[in-house]
Amino acid sequence: MTEFDPEKFEDKYVHYFPELQRAYKNAFETMNDAYDSELIHAIDQQVLNESEPFYDDGEFRIELPENPTERVTAIVVDEDKLERTLEIYLDEIEAELERVFGVSE
Repeated sequence: MTEFDPEKFEDKYVHYFPELQRAYKNAFETMNDAYDSELIHAIDQQVLNESEPFYDDGEFRIELPENPTERVTAIVVDEDKLERTLEIYLDEIEAELERVFGVSE
């Protein structure tokens, strides 16, 4: 595991790209096993593909593109289900980032 340096996370794609890929992949696999795979794929491809992870005040957060639920057009899904699933997915990504980088709240 790479030693995590919050200051280096400013240039995360230079210093931590493999770790970021691993965290997102692990979160995807967990979500894909537990939830509707079509919905998880749509969220992954149409929302999370333009998301941005940040590390602030000792915790990770994921910034989404504008109107994330409106971006999901690959499938027909109830908006409440989409919002709930997206929220759970974001929590899973943040937990994976903490695990991969050895950071805990």
